[in-house]
Amino acid sequence: MFYQRPDSAGPKESFYVISPTSSPDTLRQALSLAYGESGHVRKHRTLFLVGRTRVHLDKVERLGNFLELEVILAEGEPIEAGVSVAHELMEKLSVSPYQLVEEAYVDLLAQMPDKAIRRMPS
Repeated sequence: MFYQRPDSAGPKESFYVISPTSSPDTLRQALSLAYGESGHVRKHRTLFLVGRTRVHLDKVERLGNFLELEVILAEGEPIEAGVSVAHELMEKLSVSPYQLVEEAYVDLLAQMPDKAIRRMPS
């Protein structure tokens, strides 16, 4: 899956391409060898549909729990329509703007300090 969106708070337009494969491990290895690997995210996602909005409940290893709203727009529909739907649902779910996260999970993980193993002197 290729995924692109700006790092900014609030509703934003996303672009993605999904390419089904019967061999995900081989594809991951080939792409990593060709382009490198920028990070690795381990998550468990639960998906709900609310009207035309995909509500993602994500449990991300080392980061915690997140909620993501993805409003599906009709062909040619203005982005503002999706932003309006997202704001409505945020209000119903009591999600305030200060709770929004700008970065992708992989970027948040990259900002975390590595957990080094420290040994006490004997």
